Amino acid sequence: MNLLNLRTAFIAAPLLVLAYGVIRILDGLDGERGPGLAWTTGHLAFVAALLLFVPIYWRLRRMAGSGALATATATAGTIGVAALVGQFGIDLVVGFMSADHAAMSVLFDQVQSVPGVSFAVYDGLPFLFYVGQLALVTQLAAQRRVKLWTPVLVLADLALPFVDKDLIPLGALCLLVSFVPLARASAAVAPARPAAVYA
Repeated sequence: MNLLNLRTAFIAAPLLVLAYGVIRILDGLDGERGPGLAWTTGHLAFVAALLLFVPIYWRLRRMAGSGALATATATAGTIGVAALVGQFGIDLVVGFMSADHAAMSVLFDQVQSVPGVSFAVYDGLPFLFYVGQLALVTQLAAQRRVKLWTPVLVLADLALPFVDKDLIPLGALCLLVSFVPLARASAAVAPARPAAVYA
């Protein structure tokens, strides 16, 4: 991903999360979420955001000095992305296969009853996405490469959905504010060597 596209990713990822949060609220106005166009569109928006976080994590790693800690947290974040893509992929398939919300619940129960699935895509590995994101930005703040309020806003973005998922749009705005200076700062990082994948 070239530098211009990478800077765009820092802005596009929070905006896609914002879109997901707004669509999710609209989808629930009738008291149920999914299946249907809103369910599918919202989930696709979030999957697109997740995919953008992969190069973002590895750029943050490079900005933090590419050391062992930065590499470990970028790797953790990437594993979390993969887990969440799996989760949202399941959501999309269930939505396509179901005639109504009740049918979705039955399919979700069947999927989550498979050994290992719950940890891999619901209750375990997805949290690495959040841990990696906060850890990388905190490292940058500790190195004074970003303002101290940046990890605070990232933490707000990560915490608000756990308070109430309807707060996802507000969290996404916090993330956008924190990512704008990161997008600018990423331009000051030396270009990656050809052998690097995402650095």
